Amino acid sequence: MKLILLIDIFGTVAFAISGVLTALNKRLDPFGILIIAFVAAVGGGTLRDILIDAPVSWMRNLTFIYVIFGSTIFAVIFRKRLGYIRRSLFLFDTIGIALYTIVGVEKGIAAGFHPTICIALGTITACFGGVLRDILCNEIPIIFRKEIYATACILGASTYFLLHFSRIPEDFIVIISGSVVIIIRLMAVYFKLSLPSIYTNEEMEN
Repeated sequence: MKLILLIDIFGTVAFAISGVLTALNKRLDPFGILIIAFVAAVGGGTLRDILIDAPVSWMRNLTFIYVIFGSTIFAVIFRKRLGYIRRSLFLFDTIGIALYTIVGVEKGIAAGFHPTICIALGTITACFGGVLRDILCNEIPIIFRKEIYATACILGASTYFLLHFSRIPEDFIVIISGSVVIIIRLMAVYFKLSLPSIYTNEEMEN
């Protein structure tokens, strides 16, 4: 199995579980839980494939469907063992964006796009499944708030693109790039780092 496909599958698992946790937090029924898991897992990748005029991956490879179903059942059954939903959601969401960032950049490189487009595709793949998940669950998507989220993906995607043309083995490039996303996201949350606000204190109060 190719490394990039393996990463894609692991990313699908992480985002499917994050979707389940969000749906459980909103007390959705089983069908709602499955839909949110599906959208979170493949939403970003579907948008990416449409933009680059490529076959939608989950429609050509049913492995992703089986993985989403399996991840959903697993998360529902073991939801109590996943600990606090908020903390678990953050963990799986962070792992998901790290893995999907790499997949998106690799797809862009394989299609021969400009570096900027490759980085954008990595960010879209990583972020937009979560955007759709949050919108459907009546939440303001993290990417639209002050939290450092898309920025971590952009930096991780840039790292992967730059190292891709070096002599470093691909496995190490994946580890380094994914770690960049995860570390930046963790540091942003731990140290409460955020992008500067354009609003004044009076506007914030109103």
